[in-house]
Amino acid sequence: MRPGSDPARARLDAKLLEWMREPASPECWPQDEARFDGLALELFAFQFERIAAYRSFCEGRGRTPRTVTTWREIPAVPTAVLKELSLRSFDAGRIAHVFRTSGTSAAVRGALELDTLELYEASLEPTFRVHVLADLAPGERIEMRILAPSAAAVPDSSLSHMFATLLPRFGTRESGFDLAPDTVDPEALVASLRGAAERGRRVAVCGTAFAFVHLVDSLAARGERIVLAEGSRVMETGGFKGRSREVGRGELHAAIEHCLGVPVSRIVNQYGMTELASQFYDTPLRFPEGPRRKLGPPWARVRVVDPVTGDDAREGEHGMIVVVDLANAGGVCALLPADVGRRVGDGFEVLGRAEGAEARGCSIAADEILGGGA
Repeated sequence: MRPGSDPARARLDAKLLEWMREPASPECWPQDEARFDGLALELFAFQFERIAAYRSFCEGRGRTPRTVTTWREIPAVPTAVLKELSLRSFDAGRIAHVFRTSGTSAAVRGALELDTLELYEASLEPTFRVHVLADLAPGERIEMRILAPSAAAVPDSSLSHMFATLLPRFGTRESGFDLAPDTVDPEALVASLRGAAERGRRVAVCGTAFAFVHLVDSLAARGERIVLAEGSRVMETGGFKGRSREVGRGELHAAIEHCLGVPVSRIVNQYGMTELASQFYDTPLRFPEGPRRKLGPPWARVRVVDPVTGDDAREGEHGMIVVVDLANAGGVCALLPADVGRRVGDGFEVLGRAEGAEARGCSIAADEILGGGA
């Protein structure tokens, strides 16, 4: 137990860490619904008791640990609320790290306040290995080129921290970061990838969609292609909000295939956000024969719900995405990211942002929390 930590929270963390450290493989990573449901209800009761603002939010909806009988009934808070309020189950003096959402210096940025990085790091490693390194042998490493700034350069970036955690675990000694904060240097990116191609070893190129757009634009402008070794793969994440132009994900993947020689079938999109401790990934490397959909670790779930009734949407129908992430033990485990999606088999697909949902959802939820649900 961490010195001075809440005994109830320590017991929850211990259960979660035990689960996260169990063997996992692309072929066998059982979801264990009963285990998830039990831990989710236990965590909800803990967060309901410790986070007064969240308790008011839940009571305003008639949801309490006495009435909630399944994880699907846990009230989800819009992520935009975290730009206005701090929802954590521990005292401010125990904050050990803060991740912030991207934005300009004038913008209000959401934050994930953590009293420990242990759960976050324990969650991300097996999830990345199972979905992005699915075809590697146990213990095998791969050269990783990271199209994002280092964690030392941007310590409040959850994405950079994620890559900094993964590099020593899965990367070869040639691996490294290829971007500086607020700077996209196509020459440096091209030089790093050209070197990887010349070494003839497969590589995992990981980074933001925005960085990949700059990379393929630079290669296209000079009429150059870099054919990475067979078995290479790409992991991209994030959108293009606020940039000079938008590129659809399908268009970007086709451009990456053309410029880097990595087939679309080996390009994985990650669905994650600063406010979540766990991530979800496309499945083409883990399940190449099945439909492309997003899956996460067994301690996280996604619902796609009808925005009017709150009931689960039928498979293929559009609805709002709700995430329940047990790795968010120090904050609120159920979140509403204002993304539209649809259920695909045992996974889901993200279709885009709900127009106006973030601003409206933030306003309504913040008013309910601050007003005690009245």
